[in-house]
Amino acid sequence: MAPPPPTITPTGPVGPLVTGQRYTDASGYVELVPGDAPVVIVAPHGGTQSPSALPDRSCSACVTVNDFNTQELARAIVDTFRVRTGLRPALLTNQLHRRKFDGNRDLAEATGGTAALTNTWTWWHAAIDSAKAGVVRRATRGILIDLHGHGHSVPRLELGYLLSASELRSSDTTLNITAAMGRTSVARLAADTRNAGNRGLALLRGPQSFGALIAARGYPAVPSPSDPAPLVGQEYFDGGYNTQRHGSAGGGAIDAIQIECNLSGVRDTAAARGAFASALVTALLQYLDVHYGWRPPVG
Repeated sequence: MAPPPPTITPTGPVGPLVTGQRYTDASGYVELVPGDAPVVIVAPHGGTQSPSALPDRSCSACVTVNDFNTQELARAIVDTFRVRTGLRPALLTNQLHRRKFDGNRDLAEATGGTAALTNTWTWWHAAIDSAKAGVVRRATRGILIDLHGHGHSVPRLELGYLLSASELRSSDTTLNITAAMGRTSVARLAADTRNAGNRGLALLRGPQSFGALIAARGYPAVPSPSDPAPLVGQEYFDGGYNTQRHGSAGGGAIDAIQIECNLSGVRDTAAARGAFASALVTALLQYLDVHYGWRPPVG
């Protein structure tokens, strides 16, 4: 009798995938809920599971503090978008505490060298790729939001496009000379957004930038027209592994923005999360309309 075929662990979610259904890796550590809107929401640092079988990450650069309530905020954003439009953004969440697994790092740092998490890391990024492919299949173009929380002294949203604080403090002339927008996680959109007046640096801190749209709804943001760059000495997160890997800096149809949310009035209470989710969805729908020409179906 021939031996049974070897068991093969899927490297990502196995299709056909159903919108709104929950899919996880083999261990149940990371999950994908597919959507049908041109939006992907990723929450890599909000998990709480801390299995004793997994050692804590101990690499020299490891950050192990969770982003409080970001997973709850991500779900509020998805639910608000669905109620408002009838469509659901894809949602990816890491259920493990950051002590065990980091969903926004390369393999070695994400797992801290724990071999048992290699398949989880592979599945996680394959699931993000699957969500992005779904956007391309349905709408051609779209946006990925990598959702985080910060504890910096200035209470504002920090929008990460892969440009450092010092780069943002550069003049428009310098940023243009150095082709800075071509290195961002919205490089594709910066080159071909529908209205030529919104291209280039305008997408970063112009009147139709995401910073402008969310600040107009009562949530200060950097970069934006009123706050174009962090001042010297101010802390700022400019984007991480997910924005680099899954945005359009290296080409592709999906752009990405890392949103670092301050705590008070944004993610600290259910009421704050609901209000912020409503404002963010309003800004996001305007952003999709202005830059991608996408509007939710009527009726």
